[in-house]
Amino acid sequence: MLYQKILIGFGSVVAVIIIIYLFSAIYEFLTQSYHVYYPKKEITATPFDIKLYFEEIIFSSSDGVNLSGWFVPARNSKGVILVLHGNGENISTGLTFIDYFNRKLGLSVFIIDYRGYGKSEGRPNEKGTYLDARAAWEYLTGYKKIRPQDIIIFGRSLGGPIAAWLAKEVKARALILDSTFTSIKDIAAELHPYLPVRKFFKFDYPTIDYLKGAGIPVLIIHSSEDDYIPFSHAIKLYNAANEPRQFLEIKGKHDDNYIKSEEIYIEGIRSFISRY
Repeated sequence: MLYQKILIGFGSVVAVIIIIYLFSAIYEFLTQSYHVYYPKKEITATPFDIKLYFEEIIFSSSDGVNLSGWFVPARNSKGVILVLHGNGENISTGLTFIDYFNRKLGLSVFIIDYRGYGKSEGRPNEKGTYLDARAAWEYLTGYKKIRPQDIIIFGRSLGGPIAAWLAKEVKARALILDSTFTSIKDIAAELHPYLPVRKFFKFDYPTIDYLKGAGIPVLIIHSSEDDYIPFSHAIKLYNAANEPRQFLEIKGKHDDNYIKSEEIYIEGIRSFISRY
């Protein structure tokens, strides 16, 4: 009788564990888009707020989605940098990068919002973000008539795989990946090691695979104190990159490392772009 009670009790515990596991798996499956994208719609500031002239640009992707961006020209421009931001941002949260790249590095800046972000129409999805980056490239090389060899592609966090994808599709001057991951499935698996996320996660964003196909100079930037994307991802990306390649280690948390490490960040990028 006691043995039966123990078995029943044990079985109940196992059943509860299985139910919790299944609930967790279903929850993660149903909410995965919310983990990948945090579309920030409100434009809270513009380059005018940091005393920089800019052009507000509306352009379209190949599938007909109207997109928004800012073009910030530099005097005696040393090139153009196409900025692809992270998942919880929009172009108005990128003023610090605009200041760094334009005012301190002498680059013209084209920063865009993916579909669903800022004033851009539509809803974000993986294929769509790639199309958006390609549309930005075609705007620069077509409408603006900027030479491909003058364009640097920059991607931070979620913008990293999007930038790496574009870099393998076109022949740019250089690629800069800041605080990004090997693939979003790798990050998901590390966050939820008890769930089969690699099988049911519909997003991929395989930065490391795209990087192998990019035949241009690459700079990998990452903080050893990053609290969101482990430093090990940057090491793997660097090892996967083709030559010429450089690595810039900075300090600070994921959201503020470029501010905490401002001097080394700016000088590291300056040194890199001066070579290519």
